[in-house]
Amino acid sequence: MANAQVQRMSQLMVKTLRDDPADAEVLSHKLLVRAGYVRRTAAGIWSWLPLGKRVLANVERVVREEMDAIGAQEVLLPALLPREPYDATGRWDEYGQELFRLKDRKGGDYLLGPTHEEIFTLLVKDQCTSYKDLPVILYQIQSKFRDEARPRAGILRGREFLMKDSYSFDTADEGLAEAYARHREAYQRIFARLGLDYRIVAATAGAMGGSKSEEFLAPAEAGEDTFADCPNCDFAANTEAISYPLQPVDGSAVPALEEIPTPATPTIETLAASLGVQASDTLKNLLVKVDGEIVAVGVPGDREVDLGKVEEHFAPAAVEMVTEADFAGRPDLVRGYVGPQGLGEKVRYIADPRVAPGTAWITGANKADTHAKNVVAGRDFEVDEYVDVVVVQEGDPCPACGTGLKLDRAIEIGHIFQLGRKYADALKLDVLGQNGKPVRVTMGSYGIGVSRAVAALAEQTADEQGLCWPKEIAPADVHVVAAGKALQTELALDVAGKLAAAGVRVLVDDRAGVSPGVKFTDAELIGVPRILVAGRRSAEGILELKDRKTGEREEVSVEDAIARLTA
Repeated sequence: MANAQVQRMSQLMVKTLRDDPADAEVLSHKLLVRAGYVRRTAAGIWSWLPLGKRVLANVERVVREEMDAIGAQEVLLPALLPREPYDATGRWDEYGQELFRLKDRKGGDYLLGPTHEEIFTLLVKDQCTSYKDLPVILYQIQSKFRDEARPRAGILRGREFLMKDSYSFDTADEGLAEAYARHREAYQRIFARLGLDYRIVAATAGAMGGSKSEEFLAPAEAGEDTFADCPNCDFAANTEAISYPLQPVDGSAVPALEEIPTPATPTIETLAASLGVQASDTLKNLLVKVDGEIVAVGVPGDREVDLGKVEEHFAPAAVEMVTEADFAGRPDLVRGYVGPQGLGEKVRYIADPRVAPGTAWITGANKADTHAKNVVAGRDFEVDEYVDVVVVQEGDPCPACGTGLKLDRAIEIGHIFQLGRKYADALKLDVLGQNGKPVRVTMGSYGIGVSRAVAALAEQTADEQGLCWPKEIAPADVHVVAAGKALQTELALDVAGKLAAAGVRVLVDDRAGVSPGVKFTDAELIGVPRILVAGRRSAEGILELKDRKTGEREEVSVEDAIARLTA
């Protein structure tokens, strides 16, 4: 085993903090700053200090090893990219304000890459001309840039972040399915090695496009994704990807539509209270603008509209809420009393599948202080399009087996897509087939948030004392602490040298003038898996070995310590 390096804290650029940063909202943000792993440079932009860079490099190493194991080839493409390929796919506009755009001195348009489908497609178009050149999987680990409106949570939601993105290129759909499966298995090995608790869930493709899509989510309170997990079957999905079938009912026995006076009831709550009905008996109609045109969205009154799902459905069109000015310009739309009946061709009407044909509702009558009851879908109004647009709730039925779903928060750490031919079509990626005719290439895209994985691990493994890294990615294998006296420092440096000679990565706290209490606190905060203390029995050659995760302690000789830590 090759010698490892001893990193002495007396020489290490690390400054720990006792208090949480004032702007820190989540655990990983607090601890990564306090333990001296990262420092804020600007909003959503972070510098990685020596300890943090080691952890980041360890995540990269695991990712590289598993990507190489499936035959992927590493490249490095530029982060500064020309506009033209993104115009060809429409994503120059689709990305909207999240895209960092800039001009060079000659007025040419460029962007900082948020993701690299276009550039990898053009690379393969340049390098691969025949079916004999495929299949191929290419990947890179590189910084990406997205101009987040509200960067927060430290490195979890930054404007610059490190990502592994890989792309598969095949001549047939069967090849794409195989590459997708190989990536899926590689991701399972990667996240298991990193020590992450994760779930694989069905997901939407979003601006990436394509067909099949799955996310790898790390459950954590700080997560921005909500996923649903069925306790009875293997169904799991991001709530944005959950859909339900349309189930029409027989509404023939429902009496005719009847308008009823309902003064001062512009909200579902006031309406339900006034009529003595359940909110679920009412039909809520939310008005939005899609590229400037008003669209009504219908959902049961006891449910909230998931604007993310609405935006996803209409992408890349811009979706925004209607304003007072919009109502002023449309006297046919009465605020608080909008109903789908009578809207006709003036307003496009989309509805959640729960508003199925035959269902009857209490809803606005399109007159001030008036509602209508016995309003039947398919009889009194037509739905232009059914779209799952409600916020999924705990206990909603599993789409697979009907059992009540459990909801949890999670951090997205990976995402895999079967892109198909979207980018190949836009950029005309063909190779010469076996029959001598051009064949359009099919693609897959596969991402891992490398810097995000660091934050996710911090969220999942930290305790009240600080960080608690899994061995695979920790900045060192053992943190040797010299309690303070010269003899203790001498013993600590001696055992550190012997451990390093045996291939153990060692961080040794040999700082002079720092109290033992501060050193012990810092060791807990920094989170190396094992802590070895040269303390009160140093004169006897006895040290204390502590497991950072379990807190278990035992006294050991130098020889025993080396044997334990090199096993």
